[in-house]
Amino acid sequence: MVKIRLRRAGRKKLPVYQIVAADSRAPRDGKFLEVIGHYQPTAKPHAVTINRERAAYWMQTGAQPTETVRSLIQTTGLLYELRLKKLGRSEEEITAEMAKWQERQGEKRKKRLTLKSRRRQAKKAAESKEAGAEG
Repeated sequence: MVKIRLRRAGRKKLPVYQIVAADSRAPRDGKFLEVIGHYQPTAKPHAVTINRERAAYWMQTGAQPTETVRSLIQTTGLLYELRLKKLGRSEEEITAEMAKWQERQGEKRKKRLTLKSRRRQAKKAAESKEAGAEG
């Protein structure tokens, strides 16, 4: 069975992963069939590059992505695009749906960032208030 999974590279405490199609019996950093992308978790925000055509090919031929790779592919919108193709949508409909999807993802990202900044500000305010009460 073919799996789409991560293959570790990089140096100590600075991982860089290759997204590969490999036989499920092969070791994590061992033999693989093809490199279809890269993932850098230490970059802010993390960087994911995937060859969409090759990933789609492997998934359509029966390769199963691992949980982590599935979530990475999901963030690029490839799973949604494949689902639309499977439903028999035309190319124009798919491009329109993908544009809407990209817009929704941008809104979600903005929402998360504002929530995160509010939490940071509340934490700083609580710390300064606590420091003022002690001093």
